[in-house]
Amino acid sequence: MTRNIAILATVLVVLFLGGMFAATTFIAPDDEFAQCRASAVAGGAAEIGGPFTLISETGETVTEKEVIDQPSLVYFGYTFCPDVCPIDAARNADAAAILEERGTIVKPVFITVDPKRDTPEVVREFTDYMHPRMLGLTGSDEQISAASKAYRAYFKIHEAEEGDEDFYLVDHSTQTYLMFPDKGFVEFFRRSDTAEQMADRVQCFVEASQG
Repeated sequence: MTRNIAILATVLVVLFLGGMFAATTFIAPDDEFAQCRASAVAGGAAEIGGPFTLISETGETVTEKEVIDQPSLVYFGYTFCPDVCPIDAARNADAAAILEERGTIVKPVFITVDPKRDTPEVVREFTDYMHPRMLGLTGSDEQISAASKAYRAYFKIHEAEEGDEDFYLVDHSTQTYLMFPDKGFVEFFRRSDTAEQMADRVQCFVEASQG
């Protein structure tokens, strides 16, 4: 019952966030990526992303400049997620693999919203299974909170079951962000987007950025 309530709450959160991540809205005529976009963000792309400091899966302190050093697909989730996160992370990994076959390199990035359980070692095991180039990031509660706020990513940690402090669920938003090192946020993808659809749109953005 607890899990069902948490999953329902996650669905409601995603629907609520639809107000911020709106589909097929007005795109400025001078937008260099106009032909690639399938979505827009209330307030503009500048509202997404920004500085952060996190801990990499190898235990190193990293900033957004070191993480987003190439086109990157950034996703917030957690490794103990029973359903959504593994599916989304695998989809993002598949998109990166498709793009690599086409000669386009994109970095999949997984940022945990559950730093208590997701140590660097745990995150590394998860990302290594998903894709050899997927970068996993964790950090302190404060670091994770700051990063999620910068990306307007929602999460809420539920209280643990009595007698089982290691079991709890985390509600979180599920969009994936396409980030460029020199431009920041350029697009987001929903859970309904397939790996092939993501790859096509990412390739469009990459080619447009190259002029």
